[in-house]
Amino acid sequence: MTQEPRYRRIAEELRHSITEHAYGPGGKLPSEGALAEQFEVSRGTIRQALMLLRQDGLVTSRRGTRRVVLDDAPVQDFAQMQSFARWARSIGETPEGRVVRQGWHPADPDEQRHMRVEEHARVLRVVRLRLLSGHPAMLERTAYPEAVGVIVEGLPTDTVSVTEYLERAGVFVADAEHTIDLARADPEDADLLGCAAGDPLLRERRRTTDPAGMPLEWSEDRYVPGSVAFVVHNSLASTPMTRQHMVPQAK
Repeated sequence: MTQEPRYRRIAEELRHSITEHAYGPGGKLPSEGALAEQFEVSRGTIRQALMLLRQDGLVTSRRGTRRVVLDDAPVQDFAQMQSFARWARSIGETPEGRVVRQGWHPADPDEQRHMRVEEHARVLRVVRLRLLSGHPAMLERTAYPEAVGVIVEGLPTDTVSVTEYLERAGVFVADAEHTIDLARADPEDADLLGCAAGDPLLRERRRTTDPAGMPLEWSEDRYVPGSVAFVVHNSLASTPMTRQHMVPQAK
């Protein structure tokens, strides 16, 4: 059995200490050097662990300063917000994914702008149907730059979580930008999601980047009405956004 990476175990120990208020709201974690000495690992390993805590919205990440514990934890951590599969499991649903089609294409103007690639660069486009416990919930149209696409291309067509697979390959999402609006179902949406063409769908357009700021994906996701809602929580410390499961109301 593959042993869990050391940085993940360190992140879990620090996460437990934070939730037990060992440092207090607004308190500072020990320095990277002190943590490296405490856990007997390199500073690089500590930085990886701290990155996970930052993704969870538990600490700040200003360079050159010690990490500060935020006043309260977000409703949903970054990893769940970014990963459909993790979010689905967190609400007790069974996530599924089915690739409808995929292939390499020259980047179009939107992909060039959002992924910062050249006009003639190739991108891997993947159309994937997402299901919650066997029921269609979302159609995902994602474009990956070549460096990421060559990893994604070889995945089984029923891979549940692309995000988790990329993490195992050493590719981590550090930031995500979400734009949410309304879209009308096109014929493909209607066929795969079980709605009528022209029906309103909740649309989320998303760009993610790695810790160095390099784009990893540009995606447009269309959700079945009534399946999810997105909630934004504002505070001085942070502005986390969460995805919520919608339960149809009896008429």
